[in-house]
Amino acid sequence: MDYRRFGNTYLVRMDVGEEIVEELKSLCRNENIRLAQVDAIGAVRQAVIGVYNLEEQAYHREDLEGLMEIAGLQGSVTRMNGEVYPHLHVTLAGQDNKVHAGHVIGLIVGATCEMFVRVLDGEVSRERDEEIGINIIRF
Repeated sequence: MDYRRFGNTYLVRMDVGEEIVEELKSLCRNENIRLAQVDAIGAVRQAVIGVYNLEEQAYHREDLEGLMEIAGLQGSVTRMNGEVYPHLHVTLAGQDNKVHAGHVIGLIVGATCEMFVRVLDGEVSRERDEEIGINIIRF
């Protein structure tokens, strides 16, 4: 991973084999980023994504292999119990143009990933909401 800051935004390049969530967390720890908006494009070779089932309070996982374009990756960075907490969603297009989308559990870069991390003033935290079973933003 390499990056440069432009005003309140970091432009990040991730390379083949790097895990996108872990690299984002590393950037946020190193630069003390506490609240940010994330957007990215690129390609991955492995992906684990999920769709949340409210009744079961669990993610239905999908493991994907093969080179896929990141048609869009969006999300936020907050903190939970003092730790960096990325919340990302992705839309992926495979070689057959079949689209897969969902909550990011893990993504391995297949060619490159170009990410913009826009730092926001302030800080919010996350807390588990027992009724719905997910960690939600608390102001």
